[in-house]
Amino acid sequence: MEIKVINNDINKAMRVMKRKLQQEGVFRELRRRRFHEKPSAKRNRKQDEAIRRERKRLSKLKRFART
Repeated sequence: MEIKVINNDINKAMRVMKRKLQQEGVFRELRRRRFHEKPSAKRNRKQDEAIRRERKRLSKLKRFART
């Protein structure tokens, strides 16, 4: 990942970097790896994430179907 600093504006570059890291899920991954996760909890989390992704996909399809 490469972030360009324009006009020595390091604060803006930091905001851009944080936004990119958050979109890629780096912070979520760090929080998740902080402690050991039981295999059953891992399965449940993955199932919940799949359901969440599917709901998000369906809501986008409904939104675009209306317009």
